Amino acid sequence: MELSDIRVKIDAVDDQLLALFLERMALSEEVAAYKNEHHLPILNKQREREILAKVTEKAGDKERYAYHLYSTLFELARSRQAELISAPANVKAQVEKALSAGSEVFPQTGMVACQGVEGANSQVACDRILPRGSIVYVKTFAAVASAVESGLCKFGVLPIENSSNGSVRAVYDLLQDHKLSVVRSTRLCIRHELLALPGTKMEDITEIYSHQQAIGQCSRFLNGLSGVRVVPCDNTAMAAQMVSERGDPHAAAISSHPCAALYGLECVNDDIQDSDNNYTRFICVTKDPAIYAGANRISLIISTENKPGALYDILSKLAALDINMTKLESCPVTGRNFEFIFYLELEASVLEPSVLSMLGELERNCPGFQFLGSYSEV
Repeated sequence: MELSDIRVKIDAVDDQLLALFLERMALSEEVAAYKNEHHLPILNKQREREILAKVTEKAGDKERYAYHLYSTLFELARSRQAELISAPANVKAQVEKALSAGSEVFPQTGMVACQGVEGANSQVACDRILPRGSIVYVKTFAAVASAVESGLCKFGVLPIENSSNGSVRAVYDLLQDHKLSVVRSTRLCIRHELLALPGTKMEDITEIYSHQQAIGQCSRFLNGLSGVRVVPCDNTAMAAQMVSERGDPHAAAISSHPCAALYGLECVNDDIQDSDNNYTRFICVTKDPAIYAGANRISLIISTENKPGALYDILSKLAALDINMTKLESCPVTGRNFEFIFYLELEASVLEPSVLSMLGELERNCPGFQFLGSYSEV
């Protein structure tokens, strides 16, 4: 038989499969109506297991493929039912409230809390997100969260992750503990330089100050030094300011090029970071949720049951709706043995009914669920 003849037969089978698939989805809609009327949950795991057992038994040596086919069918049917069933979900009310609080244009002004001093990367991110904002400098990330939560500032800008050194876990903890909402994000290319007082040579330096993230991003350079003490501090710009104010010719700071001019320092070495492709992502947070026009990202914190396939169940919901997941990171729950929460970031719009239904289903099925916000990146 020629390949063309085989393909004709495949086309005929595909036509039958499509007709049967549409019939099955129509029946799933009838099931949704019944469940809605009788207040039944969408998920019926026992029935799914029974069908999978029967299918794999009949499939012979194709049982693995049959199992995945029917698992996908179940997920598609559940996603469609979630769109039709008016099950209660807090996230729906959150999203609707946030949409009403947003506007067509993201604000260009407002009081914004920023960790550090003038010249900090967070300050550059503030200027990008709120070009005419009034910056209030504070000492710590926690102080940024407190300034927003107390109403002192409407906005706060925080670093959330770095392409070389990973997530800023302390910021994720603040998002979880303070119930802040993410309304915007931006990405900066970070260049680190070793700065010191004018005339200082590399061999003169015995102490280097910087933020822990910057230290991690320059680890190869620092590991190659001998007799030099590396001291973490609150901020790269604060490190430069400290070296300038102390006037110690043996001290240096890992900071940015603009901070050299700002604090009267000179660049001793401008090739110290591990990667030239070094980006830090910053988020803008508010106390009250708001979703502005063009929002196409969603951030969540979830927890799952400690059982096989629990995370797969979540990922399969995203795959069924063709949603791209840009971040998945696990974090151990403090004080509990081998229990984890997950940070998720999705490329999706809450204006899509199927996406909102999926969020509601996650909220109902996950032991822990926190909607951090829907936003766009500038």
